[in-house]
Amino acid sequence: MKYMVLMYADPAATEAMSGAQRAEVFRRHEALHRDLTGTGELLNGAGLAYPRDTTAIRWRADGPGAADRAEAADGPLTGTAEQLTAYYVIDCATPERARAIAERVLDFHVVAVEVRPVHDSFGMDGA
Repeated sequence: MKYMVLMYADPAATEAMSGAQRAEVFRRHEALHRDLTGTGELLNGAGLAYPRDTTAIRWRADGPGAADRAEAADGPLTGTAEQLTAYYVIDCATPERARAIAERVLDFHVVAVEVRPVHDSFGMDGA
């Protein structure tokens, strides 16, 4: 089963990290990347740019007789301190294994993680 591991952090805290803290985060992710590549469970992953560099596009339905349209706004979709900062797409045998992988990214920097099953209906199953 495929899962997205969505990592959330406070961008202000991320920007304030010391060099040693940043090196520790990179070290931990490199180790996880190496482990998951070795087991064949890592499909994809990346860090994301800061939320201030984000554009959110929403569907705007103005009601009967009005033109529906897409509307862009600066910033992420949510107004919370914690923002989506990185993700992994993994393929593992059980939800418990996916959660165990997700627990490895929790620390002073990544304060919340979502583990979400991926539907293979858009060709992600390799077919």
